[in-house]
Amino acid sequence: MLDRRQALLLPLAAFAATDGFEPLFNGKDLQGWHIENGPESAFHVQDGAIVVHPGSNFPTWLRSDREYENFEFQGEVFIQGWANSGIFLHAPKHGRPTGCGMKINVFQKTDAVPLAESMGAIFPVVAPTKVNVRNKGEWNQFRVRVNWPEFKLWMNGELVQDLKLDAHPELRHRLRRGYLGIESLSYPVRFRGLAVKTLPSTDTQMALYAAPEDLKQWRTDEPEWLEKSKWETLGSTLRGEGLGYLATKEHFRDYDLEMYVRPSRHSNGGIYFRCPNGVKSDHYEIQVHDVEGAVYPTGSLYGLKRARYWPQEPESWFLLQLHVQGDHCVVRVDGETVVDYRGLKNLSAGPIAIQAHQTGKWIEYKDIRLRRLSS
Repeated sequence: MLDRRQALLLPLAAFAATDGFEPLFNGKDLQGWHIENGPESAFHVQDGAIVVHPGSNFPTWLRSDREYENFEFQGEVFIQGWANSGIFLHAPKHGRPTGCGMKINVFQKTDAVPLAESMGAIFPVVAPTKVNVRNKGEWNQFRVRVNWPEFKLWMNGELVQDLKLDAHPELRHRLRRGYLGIESLSYPVRFRGLAVKTLPSTDTQMALYAAPEDLKQWRTDEPEWLEKSKWETLGSTLRGEGLGYLATKEHFRDYDLEMYVRPSRHSNGGIYFRCPNGVKSDHYEIQVHDVEGAVYPTGSLYGLKRARYWPQEPESWFLLQLHVQGDHCVVRVDGETVVDYRGLKNLSAGPIAIQAHQTGKWIEYKDIRLRRLSS
């Protein structure tokens, strides 16, 4: 029987066929993949490999058509001369794949001391234990296993990452479900033999709103919440206009909350939490306000902690994440932690409310998901 190192050095097509992997690349075209933030010419197929075109730069990337949670992903990357790219894991629908999900760095340099930008790093957070790269016109095999919280990465048959994601202060807040992808940094890097094996789900995340039928989980007929606002269900999107709130019927105390938000330019909104007696009673609010000079710009814990301003393209989607556990609150905007606050006094469970807060303006929320945490 082959050991893991020997198996990783087999031709990848044969390995995939015998180990439960499904091909993600047919060797002929980009079927099963989609180009994001760039032109159709950004990636093309040549001689059985996906080629990054040097004329298409960051933030262009190639993503899988479907999302993955737990999986094993393998393939080969060809490196010759100066080369830089990345392999994205758990990349978001909107926003920065590197900060919201994870990026395995592809880099040609043979660093004697592994760095957070070396080949095999979880860029730019965790250095590999060893830099194992073939950079003289050679194919490099990679295999990554994500089975939350386990993360392992092999480069050319050698284990170079072995960590628990939930134990890392930064990675524990990253997405646990998302797309696989390839980054363009204008170097003609090539990929082939891409294949994936899905593993059983370990996530307890629930959808608060992902489709119109989920509206039954929200209050839609109480004047205290709706006030002068109008809310529409547009597929996976909730769109609010005017002044008011839409709140969950269920109460929550400790959780990880994530959603995509798209506000009209310079509009005002927010996410209310721990407000058991309504939004006009004791509550906390995460502000949505895309104005750099505002006292409380987007991501701020209103009245308690100003967020580090993180600029967004006007009227574009971004990922907003809220971690609430005991007296601790962490807010992330587009993969960046903008608030880390300890000292919440109100520890009562309450509904989660999304807010529209400006006459003549609109704000949209979609794919609202929550994962309960133990107190």
